Amino acid sequence: MATLRDIKSRIKGVTNTQQITKAMKMVSAARLRRAQENIINARPYSRKIAEVLSNLIAIEKGSANPLFEEREVESIAIVVVTSDRGLCGSFNMNVIRSVEELINEKYDHLKSNGKLSLYCVGKKGVDHFKKRDYKLTGSYPGIFSDLNFEFASTLTTELKQKFLNREYDKVIVVYNEFKSVIQQVTIHKQILPISRFESESNEHLEQLKTVDFIFEPDKKSIIDSLLPRHLKAQVWTSLLDSYAAELGARMTAMDMATENAKEMIRTLNILYNKERQAAITTEISEIVSGANALKDA
Repeated sequence: MATLRDIKSRIKGVTNTQQITKAMKMVSAARLRRAQENIINARPYSRKIAEVLSNLIAIEKGSANPLFEEREVESIAIVVVTSDRGLCGSFNMNVIRSVEELINEKYDHLKSNGKLSLYCVGKKGVDHFKKRDYKLTGSYPGIFSDLNFEFASTLTTELKQKFLNREYDKVIVVYNEFKSVIQQVTIHKQILPISRFESESNEHLEQLKTVDFIFEPDKKSIIDSLLPRHLKAQVWTSLLDSYAAELGARMTAMDMATENAKEMIRTLNILYNKERQAAITTEISEIVSGANALKDA
């Protein structure tokens, strides 16, 4: 049975842990506000590029750009976006498990042939897949400490070039999409080949055709110019989404840890008081027994 000193030491240890988890929750909450603003500001840009491309391609009646080329998947690249740090619940394992299930269900033969490449953004994904039988082509730990658009642009350019050179036939990004502080959804987003944009309604297309737009230099050149921007926006919003989702998951996890520590401290205090009361009762009984023994003597 634990002594009073042991129980008191445990209470002090749990109290110190509670202070740490509470501080981490507050830090995550402060960073989350900024991360939310970043992803909210980035989404309209991404949507607008997709809308402009959709309208241009509809007027142009399709596009022969090689980034649209659907071909038999003989090689694939998967971009795995995790966090650099832990203490965020099941955030990282959800992505890692989803990637492994995707590979086992659809691309196990490509993995066996060495035709499946992983690009791991975030230390947790790097650490996991590096220790296992996976072809780790890209390793990017420590990115989220200074997340910037240049990284997304460089990574997208590399993947696009390898797709055009037929080194990859498909590129997929797997990440956690930020829905709310308590909800993150694991997403598989195919970025290459670019999926055909949803067609607008016939009425809207007819309206576009009746308007005499002036395109400079021409529609095809504009489409070819916007497609790489669209790709970069897709990767950039994926990284921003993942970072916001990570902070939300950590904030929730630290809040739960703080509450659990509070409950543990309450339980330990009750145990301490019971043990202390029992010790006092035992001492009183011994004193009374000794007094009675002296009286009888």
